[in-house]
Amino acid sequence: MLKIPETLAERLPVALPRGTAAVLTGARSLPLSMVAAVTAAGGHAAIVGQPRACLLAAAEMGADLSRIAVIPDPGEDPVEVAAVLLDGLDLVVLDLAGRVVPGTRARAVTARARQKGCTLLVTGGDWPGAQARLDAAVSGYEVIGAGTAGPVPGCGRIGRVRLVTRGRGRIPGLARVVGG
Repeated sequence: MLKIPETLAERLPVALPRGTAAVLTGARSLPLSMVAAVTAAGGHAAIVGQPRACLLAAAEMGADLSRIAVIPDPGEDPVEVAAVLLDGLDLVVLDLAGRVVPGTRARAVTARARQKGCTLLVTGGDWPGAQARLDAAVSGYEVIGAGTAGPVPGCGRIGRVRLVTRGRGRIPGLARVVGG
């Protein structure tokens, strides 16, 4: 099973099995928290096609940055770049940037992920045949330094983001909507 963040594990009945493909939508903190969980546990991950990925946020979530490969501009074929990375990593996050992936290509890459035991998380588009679909929406913020009177505009720092997560898919136990 892929190591997932404790906060997400509380909401999902099962972890994502290695070698699966999942589509993530919504808050960008969801894939970053998964990268953080995998690398903090000693695994290796890659982020493909996300030039604005916030590695500071990942580090604050506990990520080991020495275990993350970042390919901000994968060129014309980010799916091929991700497929190559599946060979030696535990997790690959692929941002499709709105590209459409034909079903036959998605099945071939998913089969490679399954064979190599690497989990593929797809953002920024759809992945035909994905075994799971996870969505996260920001439901609120907690501000550090807000004091007892509450947040003061322009003061403090976001210390925690509250998310509502939903999952569904063909993984046993993920067939229901979950939230938090």
